[in-house]
Amino acid sequence: MIKIKSTLLITAFLLTTLTGFSQKKGTSIVAEKKAISSLKIPFKMPEVQIPKFKNDTLNIVDFGAVPNTEQLCTNAINTAIEKCFQSGGGVVLIPAGLWTTGPIKLKSNVNLHTQNGAFVSFTSDLKQYKLIESYFEGNKVIRCESPIMGVNLENIAITGQGIFDGNGAVWRPVKIGKMTAGQWSDLVNSGGVLSKDGKIWYPSKGAYEGNEERSKLPKKETVENMEPYKEALRPVMVSLVNCKKLLLDGVTFQNSPAWNVNPLMCEHLTLRNLTIRNPWYSQNGDGLDLESCRIGTVTNCRFDVGDDAICIKSGKDKEGRDRAKPTELFVITDCVVYHAHGGFTIGSEMSGGVKNIYAKNLTFNGTDCGLRFKSVRGRGGVVENIWMEDIRMNNIPTDAINFNLYYFGKSLSEDKETGEVTVAKEPITEETPAFKNMYFKNISVNGAAQALKIMGIPEMPVANIEFENMIIRSDVGVQLNYASKIAFKNLDLRLDKPGIAVSFSNSKNVSLDGLKSTGENQMFWVGGLETKDISLKTNGKKIILNKDLKVLESIKDEVKVVN
Repeated sequence: MIKIKSTLLITAFLLTTLTGFSQKKGTSIVAEKKAISSLKIPFKMPEVQIPKFKNDTLNIVDFGAVPNTEQLCTNAINTAIEKCFQSGGGVVLIPAGLWTTGPIKLKSNVNLHTQNGAFVSFTSDLKQYKLIESYFEGNKVIRCESPIMGVNLENIAITGQGIFDGNGAVWRPVKIGKMTAGQWSDLVNSGGVLSKDGKIWYPSKGAYEGNEERSKLPKKETVENMEPYKEALRPVMVSLVNCKKLLLDGVTFQNSPAWNVNPLMCEHLTLRNLTIRNPWYSQNGDGLDLESCRIGTVTNCRFDVGDDAICIKSGKDKEGRDRAKPTELFVITDCVVYHAHGGFTIGSEMSGGVKNIYAKNLTFNGTDCGLRFKSVRGRGGVVENIWMEDIRMNNIPTDAINFNLYYFGKSLSEDKETGEVTVAKEPITEETPAFKNMYFKNISVNGAAQALKIMGIPEMPVANIEFENMIIRSDVGVQLNYASKIAFKNLDLRLDKPGIAVSFSNSKNVSLDGLKSTGENQMFWVGGLETKDISLKTNGKKIILNKDLKVLESIKDEVKVVN
């Protein structure tokens, strides 16, 4: 093995770089605290504890890491981290260069710092990733080791201007509908295995068998008996479980095998200045999944991913309810999302609950859906006390704001004109999900397929939601199904296609104060036998019954219009 010795000049340069980093870090912490204190956060937000590190610095080169080759640096990086940890903590430096490595295992009191120009590529040799007991999509599972992982740690960081690339193409299946004909042809000709129907490409036979022949999988999975199927057991890229005082600052995480960055059951998180990227076709290619975490900030991050971007989760179904760890006390500000299925999402794994989340100054550009809230019967859990303000969206292919309580559930039959659905009521149990007490203010949308769609469930309607100061240009307007205590104030709809501006079905205690709309051929439609107490104030615009407003005859007395 070639070992590169640091010269005096290199050492001096690195010390200067790290000193500059330390000074900038101190300045940014002060600025961040001032910025957060200036926000009018509507709940009591604890001060986020930010990790601190000794100045002692270890360079991975001094432990045998060789840049710009395919020689694995796994041992060098992890030995440097272990040495740093054993000596009381400090900084492990990854200098500029191309580095190939297997899984990196973080330790307490260590800051893994990347220089500008450092590109860390995780190896395509899947033998380097052992099967372990892990987590994915809210449940305990057998999974491959994550490229970056830490469990039960305190005072940790990944910082700098480097890039971590998860080499996701050797892990991920790809669906035919996500690619052009030419792209699909090139992918199939590159190797791999097609599903029986020819619509999904798998990078290997093992990945195919683990996904398409699930009947062959052991009923009780263990690390040993799942070994033949490990190529299908894609890990999240950055897995941090039960850690406290965590800082991710400045780096790029990209091309993950499954989800990209996934803190789970962590406390005191500071995530800032991150770039999180995945190919737009990447299956399960989420950006950031905050799962059962508490007390943290997400600031000035950029997302361009294949699935949801900023995701709030807390476990799935019974396992999530039994864990009983909500994601709570987060402030999310000044972030930009480009491609993603959802810009900001809560769910669908939210069985442990979500509460006290404040998001401000978010921009979604070309994101499939803007604000996305999803669950399904069986999840349980309560999502409450969510504040979203100063949200801008441009060119949204589906809904600007969407509530869907039938995610992965039975497809619903909707009236094509009104969007009305009728669903049978079920008993309320611990498996009934609830979304309530949410506030949206200053929402601007320049182009969406639909402005707002709420699909609640009859036994637990989406409840106590306020929308204030919304200007939305879209094809379709507002549709509410099974919603209660919904208040609109200053809603400006600009429809690009003729249709109904606002429709209500099986909804109660809905007030609309100050509606402006253009482009519609009908202002209101109100239906659903359970609809009650609808108040429409139209800022002096005269509403003509059966022309501008159509109401189901049996509930006409439930609708009050104030011109």
